[in-house]
Amino acid sequence: MVSKETFDKLRIELSIKSKNGLDFTMSASIVWLLIAAIWTLEIKPYDQSVLTFVIGGFVLPLAFFFSKLFKTNWTNKENPLQPLGLWLNFAQLFYFPFLVFTLINTPEYFVMVYAIITGAHFFPYAWFYKTPWYAIFAGIISISAMAFGLILPPEEMYFIPAFMSASLVILTVLLHFDSKSKTLA
Repeated sequence: MVSKETFDKLRIELSIKSKNGLDFTMSASIVWLLIAAIWTLEIKPYDQSVLTFVIGGFVLPLAFFFSKLFKTNWTNKENPLQPLGLWLNFAQLFYFPFLVFTLINTPEYFVMVYAIITGAHFFPYAWFYKTPWYAIFAGIISISAMAFGLILPPEEMYFIPAFMSASLVILTVLLHFDSKSKTLA
């Protein structure tokens, strides 16, 4: 059995060495900005939704680029908690049936559902990196995306990905300062 103190040290080590995953949040902020541009195009919501899904695939390669730029570690073989980060990310894939349902039945709300799923999947990273920022932004993003979806007309759905992009930039800055404030004791 591992003590709570040892467990917390492992989480803090992940937070510091991977810089709270800010390479992913920065990458996602750029992708969501591109998604906002897609939702300003004068094409069918179905086509906007498909393009949104395709553009979403660029998060990983961009995150890899930012990991080199920010000098973050993607793997830490000495830390037994490290593989959990990947599993937490895969967990969001099980929400994708909601996206497919939305794509087929109400594609004009696809970007809202995608934003809610993206925001909600941040929640466990608050525990993983021992920072409250992921939990706070999981709530802000998910609830705000739903609120925008309820009040905006379908032709103004581009506000949702623009909001996502701005939120992710703010989250990235906060995660940076959070990881800088931590020390390995």
